[in-house]
Amino acid sequence: MKTLIKNARLILPDGIREGTLILSDGKIEEVGAPWKGKLPELVHADDLQVIDAGGKYVAPGFIDMHTHGAGGADFMDGTVEAYCTAARMHASHGTTLLFPTTLTSTNEALFESFDTYREAVKANTDGAAFGGMHLEGPYFSPKQAGAQDPRYLRHPEPSDYREILRRADGLLKRWSFAPELEGSPAFAAELKERGIISSMGHTDATFEDCDAAFRSGCSLMTHFYSCMSSITRRNAYRYAGVIEYGYWQDAMDIEIIADGIHVPAPLLKLVVKIKGTGRISLVTDSMRAAGMPEGPSILGGLKGGQEVIVEGGVAKMPDRTAFAGSVATADRLVRTMVREGGVPLEDAVRMMTANPARIMGLSDRKGSIEKGKDADLVIFAGEDVRIDKTIVGGKIVYDAKERL
Repeated sequence: MKTLIKNARLILPDGIREGTLILSDGKIEEVGAPWKGKLPELVHADDLQVIDAGGKYVAPGFIDMHTHGAGGADFMDGTVEAYCTAARMHASHGTTLLFPTTLTSTNEALFESFDTYREAVKANTDGAAFGGMHLEGPYFSPKQAGAQDPRYLRHPEPSDYREILRRADGLLKRWSFAPELEGSPAFAAELKERGIISSMGHTDATFEDCDAAFRSGCSLMTHFYSCMSSITRRNAYRYAGVIEYGYWQDAMDIEIIADGIHVPAPLLKLVVKIKGTGRISLVTDSMRAAGMPEGPSILGGLKGGQEVIVEGGVAKMPDRTAFAGSVATADRLVRTMVREGGVPLEDAVRMMTANPARIMGLSDRKGSIEKGKDADLVIFAGEDVRIDKTIVGGKIVYDAKERL
């Protein structure tokens, strides 16, 4: 069966315009002119599902490169149901593809997460699809650990990361690490050789450390501004840090938690002004409390996770000295970039779609509405991004009307 989406305001690579989409076999078959009340010749009424967008926006499906969970579930819970619950919750906020992200933990917990991921891919039929795994740690700086459990922090040793890579067996798409740690350049180089994206994060690195990692193949920065060094002063001399390198290196991509809290409005505007919308991707970095009522929660797995408190739209450590993960959803990120970051809607959408698709090597299939690409779409109303429908591979996995 084919699907016709009519009366749509399409967010396309070259701007926003009224149009019609035809979907078939999980792909975008045609990007057409505005609906005139007559079916295109290539479709037949008896073999057609019609979606009337009613003048709402139709955008590429949102891609979340960095999320730990949602809907009361965390990927470190170690269950298939946790994966599927998080996928469903994220789909209800417009995400069509996500990369389950681990926290710093024991290797045993990592290996269990690999096995669970493999089972979850098969069981996940009604949520955002999984694109592969993102390891956040354990090679981080204790000075910039944030909410990462300091018990498991260590340096990248070849014997350690090669065993992790062996057990992952192709599941890993991205690995975040601190470039100043001994052995990091070699680690980044090996990831590049294996086709895995290395990303600087939870780091107290200097400008020079970052440059060494960049030349070894590191091309991305994890939650820019959060848990990373800036200008420091030692014995009267000033030294540039990670943030300065991210701004200076034009070829470096960055991700930001654009909830307006982790990165407040003035910094959102600054990062857009300096980096430009083409090098910024939006990520939720969400933990299990995303999409849930505020109050006590757990960061990480239910077994061995850390107690946190969610209040004011963000998760915090119990003593409130640091944030403990985000409770953002993709629609909130896009909305915040428009309202507080001051960017046009189409640019905010690009930072949640085309940019992450490019970074993750998926631009040939995902990230934009073009003929032949995957039919991963989100229909929403207004610049406050009220999600109406989420479509993954041509299948509606979320419909707001069914929740009324």
